[in-house]
Amino acid sequence: MVVLRMKRMGRTHSPFYRLSAMDKRNPRDGAVIENLGWYSPTAKAGEQYQFHVERVKHWLSVGAQPSETAANLLKKVGIDPTPGKKG
Repeated sequence: MVVLRMKRMGRTHSPFYRLSAMDKRNPRDGAVIENLGWYSPTAKAGEQYQFHVERVKHWLSVGAQPSETAANLLKKVGIDPTPGKKG
């Protein structure tokens, strides 16, 4: 099963996350099928995230399950995180 989850990058006290499509059995920082964008919570307000919207929608349409954190972030960006929903 494929999940969309945040992969922790960056340094201590300077977090940086990548939104990734991963196999559910892999660890959080393990092997990735596809990187779908990034999120930096410490950046300025207009420069906190960038996502490949079409690819995120593709993975959701084929049944990928977003983690709770990824779903909240996608809602904030304006992408409906309901898996399998077309549009």
